[in-house]
Amino acid sequence: MARIFDLIEHMDENQDDIVQRFPERGSGDFRIGSQLVVRESQAAVFFRDGKALDTFGPGRHTLTTANIPLVTNLIGRAFSGQTPFKAEVYFVTMRELTTMKWGTPQPITIQDPILRMARVTAFGTYAIQIVDPQLFVAKMVGTQNLFRTRDIQNFFRSIILTKMIDLIGEMGKSIIQMAAFVEELAAGVRAKAAEDFAARGVALNSFYVESISPTEETAKAIDTAASMGAIGDMGAYMQYQGANAMMEAARNQQGGAGAGVGLGAGVGLGAAVGQMFGQSMQQQQQPQQQQQAPAGPPPLPQATTYFVAAGGQQAGPFDMNRLQQMVQSNELSRDTLVWKAGMANWVKAGEVDELNRLFQNAPPPLPPQ
Repeated sequence: MARIFDLIEHMDENQDDIVQRFPERGSGDFRIGSQLVVRESQAAVFFRDGKALDTFGPGRHTLTTANIPLVTNLIGRAFSGQTPFKAEVYFVTMRELTTMKWGTPQPITIQDPILRMARVTAFGTYAIQIVDPQLFVAKMVGTQNLFRTRDIQNFFRSIILTKMIDLIGEMGKSIIQMAAFVEELAAGVRAKAAEDFAARGVALNSFYVESISPTEETAKAIDTAASMGAIGDMGAYMQYQGANAMMEAARNQQGGAGAGVGLGAGVGLGAAVGQMFGQSMQQQQQPQQQQQAPAGPPPLPQATTYFVAAGGQQAGPFDMNRLQQMVQSNELSRDTLVWKAGMANWVKAGEVDELNRLFQNAPPPLPPQ
């Protein structure tokens, strides 16, 4: 025989429940005249066949066909006052939930403008309040089939993390700089997620980022980058790291023979390290010395020379002074072929600008006798 519930109520003793199903399993057998008790900061939503129907606020309610019209219309009116009807009741808390927590279940990978890629973890708190219990039940229970507090929190967390990853990408800040933008990040995530929460009958009242930090591997990469930036010489840094590793290996040698080997290795490594840093300092000092050395006079410019074709023979090369003398003695005329390095072919001397000037001050040829 079906169990008929005459009193429907939920005592939220631990005050952690977001929504509580009554009965916990299966459908409830209710009848007209049953008593529904809804406490302060609660709302009761009747649910049947995947639909959120009639909603009741705080107080004691006697179930009649007048105050549960949607339920009775759905199942029909062909029952008497003693005939039970099947439905579920979801008690939804209406108080503000201020102890909601969120966090990354595992490190998330983000693009970083400085480190290129970074893995970070984050956590914080947020506060919500259900403002539309019927919409909340319809969306979370009817659509997502979620009514346990843990499942609902996981669902909200997925929304928050999605919006956070998207916002971090839009901000374009490195994880190194993120600590200075925690408030902006929190405000941005709340603004982005508010619409998704409202679509489920929930108000996102506040959102806080308590920590956003790199993973241990990313933190080591940041420290290494900072160390290299301080040292300024990647080659010297790598040599220094290698020398430290070898020195540590030598110190870790134990036992009689091992200790002797370690001691010898340590002495040899000490000399090697000293030599290494000596060479590194010399390499760093050489460019400075070269910059500080007084510069000598520049090399003398090369004199321009030409080859001259005379009597079918090549002569030269001759500098400009010699060519001037050849013009004066009529050994070089405007029609004489000349060539210098860089010219493609032999050309007439009168067609070369710098040689044409030599003929301007030359005397004309003697008249015939």
